[in-house]
Amino acid sequence: MSAQDPDSCRPPTRFAVALFPGFQALDVFGPLDILNMLSKQTPLSLYILSPTLDPVSTKTSITGHSVGQAVAATHTYADRPNDIEVLLLPGGSGTRDPENIQEVVDFVRGAYPRLRYLLTVCTGSAVAAKSGVLDGRRATSNKRAWTWATSQGPNVTWVRRARWVTDGNIWTSSGISAGIDMMYAFVADQWGEDVAQTLADASEYVRNTDPHVDPFAVGEANGVAK
Repeated sequence: MSAQDPDSCRPPTRFAVALFPGFQALDVFGPLDILNMLSKQTPLSLYILSPTLDPVSTKTSITGHSVGQAVAATHTYADRPNDIEVLLLPGGSGTRDPENIQEVVDFVRGAYPRLRYLLTVCTGSAVAAKSGVLDGRRATSNKRAWTWATSQGPNVTWVRRARWVTDGNIWTSSGISAGIDMMYAFVADQWGEDVAQTLADASEYVRNTDPHVDPFAVGEANGVAK
């Protein structure tokens, strides 16, 4: 987006989440609930993207879950809107199946140049890495899936000790619940710290506001994954 574009001077209002079978529920619902609450005071729009318009389940044959939830998509990747400003890309067990996420990888690669921001949660950064959009960038991912996730992007500077990492217009978070802290930080960046903290207080959520504090990477060296 051009620096002269007036839209670049205001907080984004058009969000989308990229779903696939086997996505992690909290990767999506944690950040989206923050947007839900924000939309009480700031008009927002949200698109739910999926390969088809069939309900997208958190449970697949490879996830190992006996319980899951399904989400109704608003658009397919083929008919997605062209005005998306912020894309949220979750992780989950479904990211381990290359065929399952290929359409998502292709979508991210094609959509990124038109986005204002890309936000990934957990192994969503592995999907982004496969698309090539993280090449030359700093990023993080789920520490329990670190070896696999980082192998998806050999040209990425992976930062192990990080709750979330911001590099330009790309925000990547560590595992699952870290996406909530990242989204509050994103809200603070766009709408102000007072707004982010008010939303967190309304949810009775205790934020981690330091992206470098990562108790799940204790004992591991920071920097590029080996």
